[in-house]
Amino acid sequence: MRNANIYDFNWKKLIVPALILLGLIVAGGSYFTVPAGSVAVKLRFGKIVGSYTEGLHLKLPLVDNVEKFSVRIKKDSFDTEAFSKDLQTVGLTLAINHRIQPDTIISIYRNLGPDYTNTVLKPMVEEWTKAVLAKYSAESVISNRVQVAKELDEILKAKMAEKQVIVSDIAITNFEFSPQFLKAVEEKQIAEQEAKRATNLVEKVKKEAEQKILQAEAEAKSLRLQREVVSDNLIKLRQVEAQLKAIEKWDGRMPTYMAGGELPFVMVK
Repeated sequence: MRNANIYDFNWKKLIVPALILLGLIVAGGSYFTVPAGSVAVKLRFGKIVGSYTEGLHLKLPLVDNVEKFSVRIKKDSFDTEAFSKDLQTVGLTLAINHRIQPDTIISIYRNLGPDYTNTVLKPMVEEWTKAVLAKYSAESVISNRVQVAKELDEILKAKMAEKQVIVSDIAITNFEFSPQFLKAVEEKQIAEQEAKRATNLVEKVKKEAEQKILQAEAEAKSLRLQREVVSDNLIKLRQVEAQLKAIEKWDGRMPTYMAGGELPFVMVK
């Protein structure tokens, strides 16, 4: 008889604790809180029954389920690859700021789902990045970085707006190219620098030659002018000057002989 009492358990003692536990579960599951900067969708057996902004709200315990979304600006970074116009592989990293509006939460949940960043935004980024980069050569992608980002910004803003997602900003944070392409760019830059140095050298030699030609022309012109100045009148003037100098030196005595019957100087009356 004593052994039978060992297995005789009094289940009545568990009723009260079980009721208390059930009451706590029901009480704890009868409300939910939406934090600041978030919205929520309430589901009942998988069906949307309402949307809620920040604050405390009621729900049916064990029946209703709540999905919460942030409406603050969210920043995501995407790594993608695309072919340039000259068929070079270009790797890009894009930083995108986006958010949803509180009054569109039901539509977002129904049409895009909670993970819309990966299911909608990322594929769209990859698709339109390929379309935009296909218009640029690999080398011009770098020099037109701002323009590329602007085109992507305009397209993605419009496309995501159709999905009721607001894209506020897009930035290209990194470019990656194949080692072969980078080597080709480096060799091209070196060749351009060498060509520029050669051009500068040619220009220098050309200017020096022009200066020598100008100098020679100036000297030739000077000689020509000098020849033009030496005229018959100048020769006569030089003869008169010579005779005047002879007169100044004459001592008043006649010469003892004359050669050819000519006076040693001209008599001026």
